[in-house]
Amino acid sequence: MKNFLSLSLIFVMNMVFSQNIQSPSKNIAVDFKLSASGQPLYVVNYKGSPLISESTLGIKLKDIPALDGNFEILDTKASTFNESWKPVLGEQSSIVNHYNELLVSLVQKGTQIKMNIFFRVFDEGVAFRYDFPKQKDLNYFIISDEVSQFNLTDNHKVFWLPGDFDSQEYVYNETKFSEIDNSKLNLNNGIGVKSIAGQYVVQSPLMMKSPSGLYLNIFEAAVVNYPVMHLDADVKNYKLTSHLVPNAIGDKAYLQAPCVSPWRTIMISDDARYIVGSKMILNLNEPCKIDDTSFIKPMKYVGIWWEMHVGKSTWDYAGSQNAQNVLTKDLLPSGKHGATTENTKKYIDFAAKNGFDGVLVEGWNVGWEDWFGNWKEEVFDFVTPYPDFDIDAVTAYAKSKNVKMIMHHETSASVANYERHLDRAFNLMKKHNYPAVKSGYVGKIIPRGEFHDGQTMVNHFNFVARRAADYKLMLNSHESSRPTGYSRTYPNYIAAEAARGNEFNAWSTGNPPMHETILPFTRLLGGPMDYTPGIFEIKMSYYDKSKTEQVHTTLAKQLALYVTMYSPLQMAADLPENYEKYPDAFQFIKDVALDWQDSKYLEAEPGDYLTVVRKAKNSEKWFLGAITDENARQSEIKLNFLTKGKKYKAIIYEDTKDADWKNNPIAYKISTIEVTSKSKISLNLAPGGGTAISVEPIN
Repeated sequence: MKNFLSLSLIFVMNMVFSQNIQSPSKNIAVDFKLSASGQPLYVVNYKGSPLISESTLGIKLKDIPALDGNFEILDTKASTFNESWKPVLGEQSSIVNHYNELLVSLVQKGTQIKMNIFFRVFDEGVAFRYDFPKQKDLNYFIISDEVSQFNLTDNHKVFWLPGDFDSQEYVYNETKFSEIDNSKLNLNNGIGVKSIAGQYVVQSPLMMKSPSGLYLNIFEAAVVNYPVMHLDADVKNYKLTSHLVPNAIGDKAYLQAPCVSPWRTIMISDDARYIVGSKMILNLNEPCKIDDTSFIKPMKYVGIWWEMHVGKSTWDYAGSQNAQNVLTKDLLPSGKHGATTENTKKYIDFAAKNGFDGVLVEGWNVGWEDWFGNWKEEVFDFVTPYPDFDIDAVTAYAKSKNVKMIMHHETSASVANYERHLDRAFNLMKKHNYPAVKSGYVGKIIPRGEFHDGQTMVNHFNFVARRAADYKLMLNSHESSRPTGYSRTYPNYIAAEAARGNEFNAWSTGNPPMHETILPFTRLLGGPMDYTPGIFEIKMSYYDKSKTEQVHTTLAKQLALYVTMYSPLQMAADLPENYEKYPDAFQFIKDVALDWQDSKYLEAEPGDYLTVVRKAKNSEKWFLGAITDENARQSEIKLNFLTKGKKYKAIIYEDTKDADWKNNPIAYKISTIEVTSKSKISLNLAPGGGTAISVEPIN
């Protein structure tokens, strides 16, 4: 009888075992338990109300029993962590990393395989990850699926992108959760390679708002040696389940214990400002692994880039802009090639005159006549310039003007080819004193069958950042998997695109006015974005009367984006001659800082508006950016963030009363006023508009 009672007690403990852990503020609580069948389950509550209802956890393995049930608990351990750390570059000079942690150690009955689950609960959300300790029963293994669930409690409003394994360059859909449906999307959107995983698959980060006004964001952090996580949506029952991106043969991840999964994150707040301002994703990544970070510096740059997008010049030497066929063996110059020595010197002169750090040149190297659409492996060698681009002369001229050149490596998604040439390409950069490289991955991946978001490509993107660090170079990747905070570990990974950028406005349906009000709540949570703002000639009919495309903002909003879209690498993307026509507005781009002492999100509502003010590092200057969607907006901002007792000069760049993103986008006005910490400023944003303000002390 005694033995029977002991066995019964053990069974009951494992069935009903529940462990609770709270955030430091105690607003967020996580309950973990095992079901009667030994399946891991968790619940998340916010201020006493359920936000994530009972959801399963687990991993499925190839040729091995799944790690999603039949567990018993070996041990639990709770701890608290609280530190402040200083990013090399960032939105603030110091970041607080404060959380409570619960470690649950599990063993699967029968297989005796051990798996740990870590929970970290911050004041702004919850994170969990799977940990596979070194053990005799699990060494090399293959993940075939992950069954992490996020079961919602209501039909939330959702800002979503289709679950595409190859691209995040979509406009956001704003619908009810129950209305998620990829089959209803208009896919005539300018995206060249699409790999949508199913009718009800969406991408993370997924931003939501509950009917009661709570903000919820599901994402991931520290994606290293693992595929990107998309989400399967059960639109009838409001459930989400992890959907890992497969490799060419259908497997998800190849691992060896000891190892960990990325963190799965759930951000929660009743104030949207605490979502957009959260540093939780960065905090979940490893500290900086670069000993000498002195080479990592913010850069403001111009470049030979937009002129190709608007049709003024071409990437290729032959001038066809065909990108798929070489018409003659011996290339003949057309006069339309953008990346010439002469044209580059003009950009260098413009950068030097206006205090810019660098010049990007795309189309400088051979291969652009036949680089896209044919799944071709040997495209670029990354070291051979076209005949009309004298790299030695350009280097010498840039040096004489105290301007740095920014390298461009379009890989055409032939990753195998790029890795074979990577060291030679980086050596060329060092020889010519290029401090940074913009990489691109347009097209279908080689090795063939791999996706941009699979484990192989995640490893590649991270490898290039690490290899660039070995050479003391900075990296800005385009068409890569979206960042998940790896820039904390390798801060030379200074920026990425990994979303629908400004370029789509030049030749496609473009980006609707709400687009830039959503990105800070989604893409930018994982790291800085090279959005390439600063377009002044808004309508493409300026270049070709037959064109109807345009940037879907006012000029003033283009200025505000330098503050609302954080990046220590910022491009003044328009043509130099367009800036020379509007020198008063261009002054804000020249003045705005890139690295920040502090940032304060004053107003925020995803899909509607955003207002942020930032203080430049080692300075008393502040810069404010306010943007809106397609609706005009008025608000009043208190300047109580300024130092008390000091007087400041505020220069306000704003829309005129009749400005409108579609009908009158270049209508702006500039005014200067004296302000103090007691002052208030009225913001009047036109439809698709914005306001940019620079504030500096009066001596």
